[in-house]
Amino acid sequence: MTPSISQQQLYRFLEDRFTCAQACTECARTCAIRASLVDPDGSERQERVRRMGIMCAEVCDTTCRVLCEDTRQDEDAIRVRLEWCRSVCLDCAHAFDAYPGAESSAATCRACAEACSHFLETLG
Repeated sequence: MTPSISQQQLYRFLEDRFTCAQACTECARTCAIRASLVDPDGSERQERVRRMGIMCAEVCDTTCRVLCEDTRQDEDAIRVRLEWCRSVCLDCAHAFDAYPGAESSAATCRACAEACSHFLETLG
């Protein structure tokens, strides 16, 4: 963020950052729960869903921590983190789509990806 931003732009930046961090936290929680429900000795598809859930939870958790820490972070580094998080969330949502009963988990992943996209727009 440049020193010449308006107060309204700053509020939007902070709101989008907070919303994204919240979405990441919710996605991490949901994915961890969903991954624990999948039988690790099940089919290859079940194993893929479990692995995607664990990876998504870890990426979202890390992204949330990055967003909640020092605001003087390099904007390019935040952008890369958000792009990665958005991509992993969408991949995870697709994996959950193929697993019966995981519709709400897929929706949570998509909501997180959307929050990442909105925050990326704020960054410009």
